[in-house]
Amino acid sequence: MKIEFVTTAADADTVALPVRTDGVGAIAWRGLDGAGQAGAAAAAARFTGEAGSIAELFVAVGEGFRHVLLIGVGAGEPGDWAKAGGALTARLLVSGTAAVTLDLSALADAPAAEAVARFAAAAAQRAWRHDTYRTRLSDKQKPTLATVAIAGAPEGAEAAWAAHAAVTEGMALTRTLVAEPANLLYPESFVARVREAFAGTAATIEVLGEAEMRDLGMGALLAVSQGSAREGQLLSIRWQGAGEGDPALALVGKGVTFDTGGISIKPAAGMEDMKWDMGGAGAVVGAMLSLVRRNARANVVGVCGLVENMPDGNATRPGDIVTSMSGQTIEVLNTDAEGRLVLADAITWVQRTHRVGTIVDLATLTGAMIVSLGNEYAGIFSNDDVLADRLRTAGAEVGDELWRFPLSKTYDKLIDSPIADMKNVGPRGAGSITAAQFIGRYVEDGVKWAHLDVAGMVWSDKPSVTHDKGATGYGVRLLDRFVRDFFEG
Repeated sequence: MKIEFVTTAADADTVALPVRTDGVGAIAWRGLDGAGQAGAAAAAARFTGEAGSIAELFVAVGEGFRHVLLIGVGAGEPGDWAKAGGALTARLLVSGTAAVTLDLSALADAPAAEAVARFAAAAAQRAWRHDTYRTRLSDKQKPTLATVAIAGAPEGAEAAWAAHAAVTEGMALTRTLVAEPANLLYPESFVARVREAFAGTAATIEVLGEAEMRDLGMGALLAVSQGSAREGQLLSIRWQGAGEGDPALALVGKGVTFDTGGISIKPAAGMEDMKWDMGGAGAVVGAMLSLVRRNARANVVGVCGLVENMPDGNATRPGDIVTSMSGQTIEVLNTDAEGRLVLADAITWVQRTHRVGTIVDLATLTGAMIVSLGNEYAGIFSNDDVLADRLRTAGAEVGDELWRFPLSKTYDKLIDSPIADMKNVGPRGAGSITAAQFIGRYVEDGVKWAHLDVAGMVWSDKPSVTHDKGATGYGVRLLDRFVRDFFEG
């Protein structure tokens, strides 16, 4: 999707006119007004300017017609403009229309630059599709909308859009990775995709194969990978936007490119969804790309533990004991609780390799999180109240919502093992909490840490403001905003 800024909408065949809540009577644009044809179209559609609502009409121009859409922007807040942008793309994406111009001159007073940028971002993000393997689409099913132009934008809007454009690119990468099937996206091909996406940038990419990880003692991560014919990888993307020095922040993602559950195999129904069990790693990669593309003034490292969890004759068995890179031993009671094993070694590696002060990990970790929160919020666990509040604030500002859960010594005791330092699962209750407690045992003293359980958020069965059904790109906007607000000078 191309976003462009133009001076006028005079020659546009398809025009969108923003209307605030209860603002139909104020419509005044090239002969249209709230008392005439525009008002009649609004009344017929029960359109009142609610954010994201649309009414359509056709206006005679010479010997032809101009397609006009009244697009509701609600109270005019940035979030309302985002709803409008997403709704406009959703309406026109496969309509046969190739371009639409949003004419801001239809408003009596100009919106804020950030509001216009949010409109553009949502419009562009809502256009993403993954049609790579669809060979029989009819013409009516194929996207036609290629350009959204914005006429009469306020000063600063185009510059504000540039930052959102970087995030939009990051989200597209995340969504593509999440949507890819596991026979094509596995640890090594994931790395290849990332190398391609970051080619020509100043980011530094480092990759460890299984031999290197074995030498480092990463027995927890390798215990997950050992049942697969695909070799596990540890991927690191380092961005030094603030110059020399250690990264201030590490983003760590669970990258299980397919999760059968291993020997503790999952039920067949719905197992195809486990291609997106790498959604945490996908979000980390997309966030890092957005930081690089907008030249973020912060030192950040993104780390992805990439494995495939399969049940062959070499797979880890329930009851096995493995030794993590930290030296702590783990009794593996359930091989389907594998993501925490991957994160344990990835978090240890980043702490030993880079002297980071803050770690945020993202993982599609537990089904219990979906039971708790459904598909509306991700769960957040943290050892630092300020860090948790900052992440929640960043998430609320961009629409990637978080809900905080507790951590305590009482829950921590539930994963003590009688024959090892810990077991990888606790009792049935508080499953998301005990999983977080497990990860917390690998965070060193003095390091601020937050764990985001995004199990219900990386894939959606319903459309939203910025996505259709399918991969959502959750986490990219959140992490980018978090870095922008709290790590850039």
